[in-house]
Amino acid sequence: MLTGACTKTFLDREPLSNITPEDFLWSQADIESYSLNMYNNNTLPSHYGPGTRGFGMMGVDEHTDNMASLEYSLKYVPGEYRVPQKGGSWEFTNIYKYNYFLKTVLPRKETGKLKGNSAAIDHCIGEIYFFRAWDYFLKVQALGDFPIITDIMSDNAEVLTEASKRKPHPEVVRFILSDLDKAIQLLQENAPDGRKNRLSKNCAYLVKSRVALYEATFLKYFRNTAFVPNGPGWPGAEKAYNANYRYQAGDINGEIDWLLSQAMVSAAMVADNVPLVNNTGKLQQSLQDLPNDYYDMFSAYDMSKFQEVLLWRQFDAYGANIRNNVSQYASAGNYRIGLTRGYVDNFLMENGLPIYDNASGYKGDDYIADVRKQRDNRLWLFLKEPGQVNVLKESNLVQLGITETYPILTSSSEALAYFTGYTIRKGLNNDALHAFDVGSVVFRAAEAYLNYMEACSERTGALDGKADQYWKAIRARAKVNTDYSRTITATKMTEEAKNDWAAYSGGQLISPALYNIRRERRCEFIGEGLRNMDLRRWRALDQMITSKYQIEGFKLWGPMQEWYKDAGGSLTITYGTPNATVSSPALGKYLRPYQKTGKEFVYNGYGWTMAHYLEPIAYQHFLITAVGADVSASPIYQNPGWPVGANLPPIGF
Repeated sequence: MLTGACTKTFLDREPLSNITPEDFLWSQADIESYSLNMYNNNTLPSHYGPGTRGFGMMGVDEHTDNMASLEYSLKYVPGEYRVPQKGGSWEFTNIYKYNYFLKTVLPRKETGKLKGNSAAIDHCIGEIYFFRAWDYFLKVQALGDFPIITDIMSDNAEVLTEASKRKPHPEVVRFILSDLDKAIQLLQENAPDGRKNRLSKNCAYLVKSRVALYEATFLKYFRNTAFVPNGPGWPGAEKAYNANYRYQAGDINGEIDWLLSQAMVSAAMVADNVPLVNNTGKLQQSLQDLPNDYYDMFSAYDMSKFQEVLLWRQFDAYGANIRNNVSQYASAGNYRIGLTRGYVDNFLMENGLPIYDNASGYKGDDYIADVRKQRDNRLWLFLKEPGQVNVLKESNLVQLGITETYPILTSSSEALAYFTGYTIRKGLNNDALHAFDVGSVVFRAAEAYLNYMEACSERTGALDGKADQYWKAIRARAKVNTDYSRTITATKMTEEAKNDWAAYSGGQLISPALYNIRRERRCEFIGEGLRNMDLRRWRALDQMITSKYQIEGFKLWGPMQEWYKDAGGSLTITYGTPNATVSSPALGKYLRPYQKTGKEFVYNGYGWTMAHYLEPIAYQHFLITAVGADVSASPIYQNPGWPVGANLPPIGF
């Protein structure tokens, strides 16, 4: 996360947790070294963060209704996603490092034994509180209930087993928010590095709003299920140490309201003070064209100049040899990750109407060029169209995609192959010199605007003045009619349900007003990795338990099929065979990337089961905390719907 030579220095250091407290963490330099190394744990979202592959953060949404890739997820194949033997999210490596630091440094600070600038030391302590909160937030999303550990555990089986007792996730979230409050008190207003490669107070406010909103909506939509403490079938009730835990309906209502208020206050602290970058509405296609800050914010080598960016990760391909391939893949097929038809169709027209409205002016989808016309500028700007210039400045590097080609569906190259026909240019730097080191946005202020809007709507059923202001600012930048009431009036939920899983919560269609706030969030965060979290907290996948969902791409079997004919007029793509390269036109006009050969596990569509909302805990963790071989004696309880045993599917499959 650091810049220049410092980045390489810290990345090359040995793990500092191996150094004894007697020799270390007495000075500002020691403390800064330790906290800076925590940026390298790769837990924060960035092009080398969790869940990323070749296309970095731009491809993390690949297993949702937004994006699809060659490597589909078995989470959509109930019965095939199973309990692992070992590993998983039940681990404490980073938590140990944070606790080690805090248990060592805080007493020394209190007794005045630390040497150095007190403000700089406080900032480092704030960073550790933030990282511990962030790590715990990842645990809550993956596992729900989780142990709260603040001490340094000795290597003693009895002690570690006792520490394995899970706390109900509302308590864990309270703990997370407490750590974030401490971080807010200690972090400086502006990142001390001057380039926003380190945390600032606004980052903690933003994440606090995200955590509070996550838990509030999770509690709301999962109440009266086994996923909320004391709900029917909650597995935590089986353990004696939870015998006195009570969480009644009234308590949940109060907790939800409090969490939503926390989300609103924290989000406003950012949104009121950090403006959105400007969008010219234009895509730079020559060196004479003016640059567009909104586009460049996601593809710049140096993101420090964009006020909306609160934290970003710098890459340096030629100095520190820290690189990524995001820009290279954005100039071609997106590493075989494509936008879905449902996602593309979900974007509004410039006039604020959905494409199915008779007055929308939608030009149709016979060609990708038509799909982009008069649409929400976020789609117009980031959806690639054949014939566009991708690279304005060439170099002696091998550079793909100087000019955007038609979608290549049959290439064996990860760089060249397209998957759904729809690809994005987000992350594409127009200078080929930066094909391997575009920066990665970690947090940006636009999320605070959207967090506030949603929390306000969920809390009161309406929007206050701030929410109205924020929504109009988001839509104005997207070049969409700011009269969102017009959109709400024109919204037909049965139509939206065809394109958007988030039209549902708990298997029921939601209101058009709330839905359009969710739509705004979906459209703003193209390829930024928030979709999976949102779908789960909204409980937006239940409908696929009974009705499978077929992923589709662009309209292959229309005029665009001409792109796939040779000089003699014969198709260069094949269908209806075990080695088919595309889906058959008999299945529909739109490319169905998972209905090509019949060998795909998801050939009949994405399915779901309730157990998949949380990960199973690996079998090894029950074994090592059990007495003898009796895993039922372990203090750990399995997540709802999952058995205790290796390689087993959810109960009922």
